[in-house]
Amino acid sequence: MLLEQLRKEVLAASLDLLKYGLVTLTGGNVSGRDEETGYIAITPSGMSYETLSPEDIVVIDGSGKVIEGKWKPSVDTPDHLYIYGKRQDVFSIIHTHSTYACSFAMLQQEIPCATTTLANEVGGAVPVARYAPVASGLIGPHVVEALGDKSACLLANHGVITVGTSVRHALTAAVMLEDNAKSYLFAKHIGNPVLLEAAEIQKARDVFTYLYGQK
Repeated sequence: MLLEQLRKEVLAASLDLLKYGLVTLTGGNVSGRDEETGYIAITPSGMSYETLSPEDIVVIDGSGKVIEGKWKPSVDTPDHLYIYGKRQDVFSIIHTHSTYACSFAMLQQEIPCATTTLANEVGGAVPVARYAPVASGLIGPHVVEALGDKSACLLANHGVITVGTSVRHALTAAVMLEDNAKSYLFAKHIGNPVLLEAAEIQKARDVFTYLYGQK
């Protein structure tokens, strides 16, 4: 099976989206890009994650042509391809409809950076990409515009996109973004959260980039 390990990682991340409550039913999608071939493994369109096997994850090339797989790839495939084309440092993209983050997306308001965790995982406040209809071909360009060098953004009136250097990295960003959106909303009910200054955000990001974890 082509790209067996990457397909397993994409499937595992898809199941984790359900486990962490970031999607419901068949919502959202996950993809990973193979560094050697440039091929992309992506979840199939409209299929329940619990029923999938690694073989059901579709392998496509950079133009969207199916290289291996019997199913139609995600309807958001063109947007994944656009983001990969513009961000050579990105090797995974995850799209969710997580509840707390979507609350900000509905308001078209960024999630301010009030925790070192958000600074670590996203790189600061979570920006909002301009609204675009699904399958319009505009979500990808709007995401790239909003992301800059960050690893997450909100999709106005829609959901969340996270990116990473690996499938696990993009998944972690999605999980921690939702956790921080929840905490921020709770804090707002108590008072006014104290936001991190730019210098502290950079310090937290540097720790995550250069010191955290096993290299």
